[in-house]
Amino acid sequence: MPLPEPRSAKGATALERIVRYPAEAVLSFDFDGTLAPIVSDPRDARAYPGVTAELQRLAPLVGRLVIITGRPAEVAVEYGALDSVENILVLGHYGLERWEDGRVTAPGTPPGVALVREELPGLLRKAQAPEGVAIEDKGRSLAVHTRRAPDPDSALDALRVPLAALAQRAGLTVEPGRRVIELRPDGMDKGAALNLTVADHRGEHTAVLYAGDDLGDLPAFDAVDRLAAEGTPGITVCSGSDEVATLAERADLVVDGPPGVAGLLTALREEITAAAG
Repeated sequence: MPLPEPRSAKGATALERIVRYPAEAVLSFDFDGTLAPIVSDPRDARAYPGVTAELQRLAPLVGRLVIITGRPAEVAVEYGALDSVENILVLGHYGLERWEDGRVTAPGTPPGVALVREELPGLLRKAQAPEGVAIEDKGRSLAVHTRRAPDPDSALDALRVPLAALAQRAGLTVEPGRRVIELRPDGMDKGAALNLTVADHRGEHTAVLYAGDDLGDLPAFDAVDRLAAEGTPGITVCSGSDEVATLAERADLVVDGPPGVAGLLTALREEITAAAG
């Protein structure tokens, strides 16, 4: 399978560096919408067929595999069967949780999360949220999904202001996404999480890849661009969809959703193996 060609010189440089020096490469991925298809009920999400197997094959070839997700780390591990992958780090709740070698470390949950948990059902009733709007309790954050509503986008728009007001009272931040609004603790995002990971693994020939699909991945795209400006080659990959155009406009490489990401993993492994002789 041929390796896709980035549309930027920056991305091409990073991809070439990854293939040439894979042992120093940091390959990082969002989970939902990137490694796993978006589904109506987030509890039904699972890694796209073949993705976990490709991660298993890539793991011994590269410096670090990292998953950075808004989900709890253990949930992403379960849904992606990621505990079968060596040399993988899973950062949950946008980097607040760290899963590695079967253990999770995380700070305490701020009291604002309990406030949101208590008040959110009443807020949805008062806002007359339509049938199909659902609350996802992630433990350290809560998300409101409108994907199953009759008009998901209108339902999301109607909830933006009251949810932002609740988040402000609770001392939390609002994280918009694909037909979802999440209320979560501040102080960490995917860009900061990626920066910390790269700092732990930076070497003479380090290069970085980050793949995502949603607005919450923009801070990671920003981090890759800053790293590239500072001399560490980086490539941003958009797992494309018809729901979010912003990432596609920013990305060095756009692939066709999780199937395209799976194909990229295969092509990258094959190029690395061929380059090694």
